[in-house]
Amino acid sequence: MKKIITIALMLLVSMSLGAQETNSDKHLAKLPSVVIQTLDGQNFDTKDIQNDGKPVIVSLWATWCRPCIAELMAIADEYEDWVEETGVKLYAVSIDDAKTSARVAPFVNGKGWDYTVLLDVNSDFKRAMNVNDVPFMCILNGNGEIVWQHTSYAPGSEEEVYEIIKKISKEQ
Repeated sequence: MKKIITIALMLLVSMSLGAQETNSDKHLAKLPSVVIQTLDGQNFDTKDIQNDGKPVIVSLWATWCRPCIAELMAIADEYEDWVEETGVKLYAVSIDDAKTSARVAPFVNGKGWDYTVLLDVNSDFKRAMNVNDVPFMCILNGNGEIVWQHTSYAPGSEEEVYEIIKKISKEQ
């Protein structure tokens, strides 16, 4: 029983550390396969998140999350240049629930975001990724492996994201 409690406490502590960053070349994880939806209601398996060997950004966000919106807006200002230079593609996965998911498409259209937007209405993908808080972002290399991730947003942190994307695109 003590072992179970100890393991549970270690897991709880490791999940609650706030900002998490990963940048190790050992045993790189891939995205879990979870069926979520596109904005037009079609099923989409997260294993299909890819970009023809180029970097991918996956952002978990919500319409009610101000830091999420600030992060995606900051990236939107530079996104066209990022795509041109690195070929990166951003998937913005909304975790809005059934009550608020109808707001996502008009919200995204109003912001003019040029991202692929997906809906995780039941938070299945969020749970499969072990994400507790949004905004959450991870970067995949050309092989679909998670090479970096973080939780939270501070103005200017998009520059770190850009530097990582540039590095990944040069390695491909």
